[in-house]
Amino acid sequence: MNPTAADVVRLLTVRHETLAVAESLTGGLVAAEITSVPGASKVFRGSVTAYATDVKHRLLGVDAALLEARGAVDAQVAAQMAAGAREALGADWAVATTGVAGPDPQDGQPVGTVFVAVHGPSGPDSGSAGGGKVEALRLNGDRAEIRRESVRSVLALLLTELAGEQTGNERAQDTEQNGGF
Repeated sequence: MNPTAADVVRLLTVRHETLAVAESLTGGLVAAEITSVPGASKVFRGSVTAYATDVKHRLLGVDAALLEARGAVDAQVAAQMAAGAREALGADWAVATTGVAGPDPQDGQPVGTVFVAVHGPSGPDSGSAGGGKVEALRLNGDRAEIRRESVRSVLALLLTELAGEQTGNERAQDTEQNGGF
C-alpha cells in the first residue's frame, strides 16, 4: 500500500471530504492506489480513465478548442480534467494526470512530459482558498517508470494541498486519533 495514498485517505476521512480521479497516461493507476487503502470507500467517489482525447472533452468537459489547439498534453487540459472529474463525480477534491509515457512523442511533446492537477473546494464557507493547481513534470525512465512517477507526483500534490488546508486544531485531533503522523 502506498503511504501517500494512505495519508490522503486518512485526511479526507477526517475532513469528511471526497475524491474523484481523472486519468490519461496513468490509465487507472491513481485510482488503484487510492482504492488499495482500507477505508477508501468512505472517501473515493470514482474515476474516469479518459485515455482518448475526445473522451476528455465528452466526459470531463475539457474545452474542444483547447484540445484542438494544444493537444491533450497541456497544463490547462490537466486543470480542466480535474475540475471536470470533480463536477461529474460530485467530489470535494479531484486529481488528474495527462502526459506522454512513451514510447513515442505525442501532440508535439517529448516522452516524459507530464502534467498533474488538483482541484479542490473554494468559496467563503469552505475554509479553503481552493480552486486548482497544476504541476508540470519532466520525467525520465521507461514507460512504466514515467507512469509510476506520475502517480506518486499527483498523490504528493494532493497531499500537500490537503495538509496545507488543515488547521492546526484539525491536525492535532487527527494526530491524537490516528497515532501521529
